[in-house]
This record gives sequence, structure tokens and C-alpha cells, in this order.
Amino acid sequence: MIVALIAACEIGFWVLLAAGLACRYLLRMPRTGLALLLCEPLLEVVLLVVTALDLKNGAEPNWTHGLAALYIGYTVGHGHRTVKWLDGHAAHRLAGAPRPAGPPRYGMARARHETKVWLGTLTGAAVATALLQLAIWYVDDPGRVTSLEAWRFTAWRIAGIHGLVALAYWIWPKKAPAGGPGNRPAEVEERARR
Repeated sequence: MIVALIAACEIGFWVLLAAGLACRYLLRMPRTGLALLLCEPLLEVVLLVVTALDLKNGAEPNWTHGLAALYIGYTVGHGHRTVKWLDGHAAHRLAGAPRPAGPPRYGMARARHETKVWLGTLTGAAVATALLQLAIWYVDDPGRVTSLEAWRFTAWRIAGIHGLVALAYWIWPKKAPAGGPGNRPAEVEERARR
């Protein structure tokens, strides 16, 4: 049941996002679009409540409960950035707004960007860990919570691997190609942007 609810929440996320952006830019109803976009966190609240009720009704804590915690953590850590990115692209395609700037591609600017993305993963791991710990305390049976404890390790392993990737951008910053952006005189750069 929990896996089906996670899938439903993911589908609901994209449906609400598409409906919110369509209302904002196609139907010219920005308040309705904003209201739909603000409903996104309600999906995670529903998932959290159903997961807690499932445990309260005596369900054996298993991988589905851990996956629910990771899903909620990921949404908290990266959901806002995802919605903002898609909103910028929808505004560009549907409302004539300027093309949103992409992430930096080279050097220390790229390293800073990757670190910000990693901070979202770190936030997600912290939220998932807190939810898993609350579930462990809620179940209050050391023999039944080993699966939940394993998911805490999974959350931090994901954050650690992503952290190593972000660190690699600091240690080995990607260099711009010769004659590419960042290696040309300022007046040539300005002409290239037009």
C-alpha cells in the first residue's frame, strides 16, 4: 500500500505541477496556478500521515516505510528547486520571459552550484533520518525496527556519495575550453551573449 501511495504522490506532484504552470501561463490565472503549486507539500503530508497510521495499525516496519521517509526527505531537499527550475522554463516557453540561466559550467562557479545542490541532498537525508527516528520511537520495539535503521544508513550513504561528487568539482574544477566562455576578452563575451 505504501509503495502505491509513493507512486501516487509522485504522479500527483507532476500533475499538480503541470496544472499549476498551465494555469499560470496558458490560462493567465496566476493566483490559481500559485494555489495549485502550493498544494504540492500536501502530498507529502498525506504520505506521512498514511505511513504513521500504517505503523499504528500494527504493520511490520519494512522497506516501504523507509522509502516513504526518503521520498519525503528528497521532496523537502529538492522539491522547491525543481519547481523553480520548471517555472522558469515554463515562463520562457509560454509567457515570453527570458530564457532562465542554466547552471555554471566551469570553474569555481560550477563547484559552488554543485555544493548548493548537495546541500539539498543533505537536507533530504536529515529530514529522512528525523522521520525514521520518529518511526523507530513510535514502534518502540528494537526487534522490529532494523529495516528502518538500515534506511537511515542509506540516506546518509546517498548524501555522502553526492558530497564526494560535489567535492570533486572543488578539487578538479572543470576548465572552459580554449576560446570558450571565460577565456575570451570581455567585449567578445558581451557580443556572444546578444
